[in-house]
Amino acid sequence: MPSWQDRPQLPATWQRCDARILPLWWDRACAQMGEQSAALYAAGLFTEDRRRPIAQWFNPAFKAALLVAPETSPEWPVQRFGIFYAPPDAGFVRIHSAPHEWSPRQPRRSPTEQEAFLAAIAEAERFLQVEMDFV
Repeated sequence: MPSWQDRPQLPATWQRCDARILPLWWDRACAQMGEQSAALYAAGLFTEDRRRPIAQWFNPAFKAALLVAPETSPEWPVQRFGIFYAPPDAGFVRIHSAPHEWSPRQPRRSPTEQEAFLAAIAEAERFLQVEMDFV
């Protein structure tokens, strides 16, 4: 069976929207930690829409979101994708998961940036499957 058939479908209420970081992230970060700290969090992740690639899912019915994005400073020798969850209505948390890392100094050595990104997306989608059982 092809690998795409192994993956369960995401709940229909979650929409993928990767074009730009949702304003919801900035609003929640400011409310949770203050504007100055939010601006510095994860190398400016929520203030600068420059870090790519990203993957996002949004649930308008619950005002919830999930984000996969680089969370380390660009100059670090090891880069990492983080998974962030904004639960219904308020706050946000970093989801603790397997490290989805790659080394930009050795771009052809596995895991590559693309491999790390795809692994983080797969883990984020699994999180959404489980989360919908509790929402």
